[in-house]
Amino acid sequence: MSLRWKLRLVLTAVVVVPTLWAFYIEPSSLRVREYRLNLPRWPEQNRGLRVALLADLHVGSPMNGLDNLRRVVSETNSVHPDLILLAGDFVIHGVLGGHFVPPESMAAVLRDLKAPLGVYAVLGNHDWWFDGKRVASEFSKAGICMLEQQAKEVTDIRYRFWIVGVGDLWEGAHDVKAALDQVRDDDPVLLFTHNPDLFTEVPERVALTMAGHTHGGQVYLPLVGRLIVPSGYGDRFAIGHVVEDGRHLFVTPGIGTSMLPVRFLVPPEISVLVLDGSR
Repeated sequence: MSLRWKLRLVLTAVVVVPTLWAFYIEPSSLRVREYRLNLPRWPEQNRGLRVALLADLHVGSPMNGLDNLRRVVSETNSVHPDLILLAGDFVIHGVLGGHFVPPESMAAVLRDLKAPLGVYAVLGNHDWWFDGKRVASEFSKAGICMLEQQAKEVTDIRYRFWIVGVGDLWEGAHDVKAALDQVRDDDPVLLFTHNPDLFTEVPERVALTMAGHTHGGQVYLPLVGRLIVPSGYGDRFAIGHVVEDGRHLFVTPGIGTSMLPVRFLVPPEISVLVLDGSR
């Protein structure tokens, strides 16, 4: 084989392999990743709480139909979370190669999620762009507790805390103070919302804020950075565990895709958060 042909093969591989990975292999993958978070405002009584955080399901995006949603449900149940939080963007509102899946069909699958302390959800911007009230209604019928600007006390034989759901920063009601005012005592608070930019408004009172929306940038290029981060703060709240002034945020990279059906070095993820107090 001539040097010219060898160079052509190398160049073809350099283009084809990353393209195949970004448009097919990685978007169709799914990982479960566990994170242990040490939270200064999380009491001994609640240590070890397992929270499964799912966001940006975008059911109907390429390689991400109802069969994949069933896979997500099965994998989530298999890690035996105490609590499951769904942080918005269940539908898609425009993605190349995608198709619309009605919320009724999603709810019929998501109703199989199991957690002893419950399954809770907030809506994302894509849900509101479609029909937020319809999504919320169908999820509620499926036994998923919608916490749009609401607080819920969670207690059992071991755990005692509050879950606060705050509406989407772009499209929903998002008054953090009004939501937190519903907490009636000094028990610890977990707050979740769709857009992590809301974190700048969350007070120290909250042990942990959880969000999605960014898809972890969806594409990460070493030495370049995260290419698609729909945030007013750049990469600041793009992915993972963020600590600022003693306040804690976790942003999951999510499951589906939007706009472009591509993921590169940001695989779809079920994030499992194990909450410990600071040591």
